[in-house]
Amino acid sequence: MLASRVAARTSGRTLRPLGVPRRYHGSVNSKLLKVSEEVRNAVATGRPVVALESTIYTHGFPFPESVALATLLESVVRANGGVPATVGILNGEARVGLGAEELIELASTAEKKNALKVSRRDLGYICGLGLAGKRLHGGTTVSGTMVLAHLAGIKVFGTGGLGGVHRGGENSMDISADLTELGRTPVAVVSSGCKSFLDIPRTLEYLETEGVCVGTFADGRQGAVDFPAFYTRDSGFKGPKTIQNEAEAAAIIYAQSRIPVSSGILLANPVPLEHSIAKNEMDGIIEEAIRLAEVEGYHGSDNTPFVLAKIKELTGGKSVVANRALVEANVERAAKVAVELSKLERNDGLLHERHMPAISETTRADRATAEAELDFAPTTEQLINRVDKADIIVAGSLAIDMSCDFIPTEATHTTPILETSNRAVIGQSLGGVGHNVAIAAKYLNSSVLFCSMVGDDLSGRTALSSLRDENLPTAGIRVLPASSGARTAQYVAINDTKKDLVVAMADMAIMEMPEQTLDFDGLWEPMIAQAQPQWLIVDANWSAEVLAKWMTAAKKHGSQVAFEPVSTAKSRRLFGQSSAAVTPSSCIPNNSISLATPNQMELTEMYGAARESGLFESEGWWHVIDAMGMSASGSRDRLVAMTSAELVDQGIPQQTIQLLPFIPCIITKLGKQGALLTQLLRPGDARLTNPVTAPYVLSRALTDHAVIGGVYMRLFPPATVLAEEEIVSVNGAGDTLLGAVITGLTNGHVVEEVLSVAQEASVLTLQSPGGVSREISKLKFS
Repeated sequence: MLASRVAARTSGRTLRPLGVPRRYHGSVNSKLLKVSEEVRNAVATGRPVVALESTIYTHGFPFPESVALATLLESVVRANGGVPATVGILNGEARVGLGAEELIELASTAEKKNALKVSRRDLGYICGLGLAGKRLHGGTTVSGTMVLAHLAGIKVFGTGGLGGVHRGGENSMDISADLTELGRTPVAVVSSGCKSFLDIPRTLEYLETEGVCVGTFADGRQGAVDFPAFYTRDSGFKGPKTIQNEAEAAAIIYAQSRIPVSSGILLANPVPLEHSIAKNEMDGIIEEAIRLAEVEGYHGSDNTPFVLAKIKELTGGKSVVANRALVEANVERAAKVAVELSKLERNDGLLHERHMPAISETTRADRATAEAELDFAPTTEQLINRVDKADIIVAGSLAIDMSCDFIPTEATHTTPILETSNRAVIGQSLGGVGHNVAIAAKYLNSSVLFCSMVGDDLSGRTALSSLRDENLPTAGIRVLPASSGARTAQYVAINDTKKDLVVAMADMAIMEMPEQTLDFDGLWEPMIAQAQPQWLIVDANWSAEVLAKWMTAAKKHGSQVAFEPVSTAKSRRLFGQSSAAVTPSSCIPNNSISLATPNQMELTEMYGAARESGLFESEGWWHVIDAMGMSASGSRDRLVAMTSAELVDQGIPQQTIQLLPFIPCIITKLGKQGALLTQLLRPGDARLTNPVTAPYVLSRALTDHAVIGGVYMRLFPPATVLAEEEIVSVNGAGDTLLGAVITGLTNGHVVEEVLSVAQEASVLTLQSPGGVSREISKLKFS
């Protein structure tokens, strides 16, 4: 169906930004291992990611305390600049990056004790049973987590304590799989050493045999320091290496990956001083717990749970407090190490490992000519001086789009065959969300300045040349030097015979470059001041920090901001970070954004991110919500009448209403159901008193208010339904809609006057090869 394709691939672009993690193994069956979109994107773009294990929730802490701990640890990672990737087995599927509901489902197994403890040896067993229809849950140990984290391209893992050699292990051979895993899987594990009741000297000796680098954080101490003993900072045994800080730890990880050495690294982080239990006290308790385990016959895998329970009992619960504190401290340190590692990789170009072909002398001459013609690297002053006044500035991604349409050799095949070459028609066009929005506005006669980035490479030259062919000015395009390691963005779509997307690959790392490398204040802000646009359209491919810079600059120079969310993961960038563009103080009339165009999935993610960030608890939000004059009685019936029962059951209109104080106009793209317009009207707006628009006024302000007159809600059906054979390309349809909407607004129309035209423009792009249709220039706003 057209609608489902548009919803999945154009208006929302949920699949568009998928990046290939640097170490993600293509041979892993998607039925067996699922990596969340947020984690995939973070790994692909070089953002810091921290793996978290799940046995601590399934076998370590009781429910619901386990859920609270899981939420806390993920928050610790985010607060320190990282992306959390909790690893576990859910319904027989290995997962990297569990969602909130998935975490609750897995952690609740602690109450029923029906989850398996999953090490390396158990992965094939539990996932195989899942394929056979027996779908079990499992908490991954250090070993199991390392395996799955490595497959997903994650290099840093924060946990509590490590397994090791059990006392008497020279006879029993009771040695944790964690140690052998560290010897063969290149993941850095931050832990508070190994459990105190294990044989620490033999554990360190075994790690040395396995070739594992073991370093202990000094925490300000001088000289050699003790390897920590979990509940206590000192074990009585000096650690093999001493590490001063997170930057040193990151440098070690980086160097080992570049040599490369395929073993892991153990970064021992002592329990926080205030929660450390005295060594002499702990030694006596451990001896007694081990003695009781021997007397009562607890051996093998049953030994550790019994000993831990006895230690908890004998310490009067102090061990549990220390355990929780050290886990939190380890996860915080892991996040800081991951951040430092990300900086190293970006600065040295590790994220950009592609080998360019050798350039012949003829090619070098052609390249020199092209650079001269395009003025490929003009000065900042030259760029700013090129800027004329513009109605619209579009700040977003510019990419080379490749579309691969499958051609079957047999009529029975409608999708490409995996692990072999397939026949296809391959087309190339200029794309990127920002570019598509800009060219749509250009075709509709707006004066547009497009701001983006390209690398100093062949794709960048192609992109600049194509922009000139389209008569889009290139003054706002920043060319990053080859020394930065930046590559021009590229997007590859593999489609089946119906032109439905099978898989997409996106290399958008250039959009994630840190703000300090972009010279935002020196280049783009002066352009905004000189162009004086009515609207700034920004897409979520930028980092949260740069998004906020764009919106702050627009507000400073009197421009309204329209936001294109791009994908579910990237839509969250507006909220919840120290550098986020939307904060509790961003309610109207101080709102940073005037309009947003999410699809249904992106809207839900935006709503969830705003709620998690506490925006719906702020005083400003309540003030606006109260002023809207919404009626509590009969509200569902009213919303159903204005939209549909299905949308109300999904919470779509309710979510848009709750976001209005921060984004006063939201156009939600709903595929086959059309588009839902939800807008906060100002006092005196003609639609509040016009009989024609009265059915769409959801509420009116109960009292005179300076900026709030009421709420307008209207469901626009799709402009038309195309037959499958009429669809030529889905690239750019949703972007076309946004470009058309903002063009209409700059021409003095209100949203509902331009939305139907924008939907028609989107349909024309669906019928056009290679992106936005030039035919939209024939459309007129009435």
